[in-house]
Amino acid sequence: MDLQSIKNRFGIIGISPSLNHALGTAVQVANTDLSVLITGESGVGKEAFSLIIHSLSARKHNPFIAVNCGAIPEGTIDSELFGHEKGSFTGAVDSRKGYFETVNGGTIFLDEIGEMPLGTQARLLRVLEAGEYIRVGSSKVQKTDVRVIAASNKELLEFTQAGRFREDLYYRLNTVPIRVPALRDRKEDIPLLFRKFAVDFAEKYKSPPVQLDDEAKNVLINYPWPGNVRELKNIAEQISVLSQDKNISGIVLRKFLPDNNSRLPVLVSANTGNSPKEFTNEREILYKLFFDMKKDVTELKKMFFDVIQNPAITQTNGYQHENALNEYHPTKGQHNLRQTQPVILNSNDIHQHVEVEESLSITDKEKELIIKALKKHRGKRKDAAADLGISERTLYRKLKEYDIDG
Repeated sequence: MDLQSIKNRFGIIGISPSLNHALGTAVQVANTDLSVLITGESGVGKEAFSLIIHSLSARKHNPFIAVNCGAIPEGTIDSELFGHEKGSFTGAVDSRKGYFETVNGGTIFLDEIGEMPLGTQARLLRVLEAGEYIRVGSSKVQKTDVRVIAASNKELLEFTQAGRFREDLYYRLNTVPIRVPALRDRKEDIPLLFRKFAVDFAEKYKSPPVQLDDEAKNVLINYPWPGNVRELKNIAEQISVLSQDKNISGIVLRKFLPDNNSRLPVLVSANTGNSPKEFTNEREILYKLFFDMKKDVTELKKMFFDVIQNPAITQTNGYQHENALNEYHPTKGQHNLRQTQPVILNSNDIHQHVEVEESLSITDKEKELIIKALKKHRGKRKDAAADLGISERTLYRKLKEYDIDG
């Protein structure tokens, strides 16, 4: 079967060489039992490649299941994958089969494999090497014949160097690697995909399909698409529904695209001075944040002590000059501390103020941020986790750790 037939069968749109290479690799490896590791950014369509591999394999008439490892709480993922016996833990009122038992003879797709706990990784390695597993709460070894296709939007090799992913499991999964290209790396496919989505949404909403002029096409092609195909599809749907004029210009299209300049600040590594630092977990980010806060508080204390020790400069007729604080810049680029109204200085009050520090406990601040995120998103854990920059599974673990009702 040629690549175009594969694309037509599975709804793959694109002509870029990088896409064709990834698709060709998937077709070649499909009729084997080799483990496959699919990598690529979020939204590029990694699950579609797993379906192609399964559908073209000898297992195509047997079960296929996709499991998002990042969405399963750490305490229950072993039970989900390998099953459990009755009474093996609180709430285990009955025995339960795991995915490796129910999908026996078929294919299991493990998405976000990098989020899998280390203990579960060891048990998965045993399945891959010996086809054996043990239910939670049991000592009986069971056999399974399941093909594993894994996917990750992170660099797993870097995770192995940081101790977050087993090196032996990485090389066992990476028997055949497939990298799905980001949308910005296949610019020639962007207009084709948009046209396909526009026609689909026109049929869905019973309206004429939107058309892009040349300027709009250039805007579409040059936008970086951080959300990849998923983001492009969402934009196409928004335009199809909200635009009154179905002939879209560049000016109109820009109104639907997020502001490229609106980005969160990037923490910079002290070693390089230029390159962004890769933080291995959310706590490292908090440590960096609160270290900078503590540094700013220390500089504030020093400034106020200077005010006390040199009243001749800072006081005139019992009042503080506005300029005494105007020069303070605790962190370049942040708001200047500016006194716009004269304030009476009392040295005793200043001493009392500067000796009291805000709590900089990492645990307290982390708990406070989690509570704020849950309140902001009205208890929706998925949205709160996204806002905090952590996985839903990590948030679940934090809620249990800090005994937070959410």
